[in-house]
Amino acid sequence: MHVIVVGCGRVGSELAGRLRREDHTVAVLDKNPVAFRRLAPEWDCEQVVGFGFDQDDLRRAGIERAGAVAAVTSGDNTNILTARIARECFEVSNVVARIYDPRRAAIYQRLGIPTVATVSWTVDQVARRLIPGEVSSEWTDPTGTVNLVEVPLPEAHCGKPVAELAAGEKWRPVLVTRGVQSQLVKPGLVGQEGDIVHMAVCTEHINEMRAQLMSNVGAKGGR
Repeated sequence: MHVIVVGCGRVGSELAGRLRREDHTVAVLDKNPVAFRRLAPEWDCEQVVGFGFDQDDLRRAGIERAGAVAAVTSGDNTNILTARIARECFEVSNVVARIYDPRRAAIYQRLGIPTVATVSWTVDQVARRLIPGEVSSEWTDPTGTVNLVEVPLPEAHCGKPVAELAAGEKWRPVLVTRGVQSQLVKPGLVGQEGDIVHMAVCTEHINEMRAQLMSNVGAKGGR
């Protein structure tokens, strides 16, 4: 796949390098030619000096054959405008914008534009490690309907099938992290102390799930 990465900062250069190592063709677009110094010495793909919201610059980067565009500059307005142009003018199906203001991220996600909100992601990661017993969202689909959240396995469920944590169509366990390894939940998987369970849950039922599961944390005799 041909991918355009707009912005050659720390995130953009690392993303471009990873995509190239995975055998994609990549064009990196940045307004400052000095930024390309962040690319690996063996970089063998396109470097385009220009702006992500300029259609001619995007064409020079190969957007008419691109399957994906990542807008990861340091400016929210630039990123979201780039994402909209890629999606609406060039009909690129896979587009994501890096957003620093989480309030804007929520708005654009409701419009169907996938975003990565740097601030909210950082806050979530820090809080998750400060208070590991809390239910925290790892991912939300662009419509805001389904979330992937991680919860510590309630002690009451140690020794029991992880699949029993499911509650019909409200939520269900999909992944278990045990130590440094993760595995998909299958019928025979039994929970162990210290497991982290990743749950797919409908947004409207997050609080209900929190109340039910977290009330059992530390309660060995609970259901």
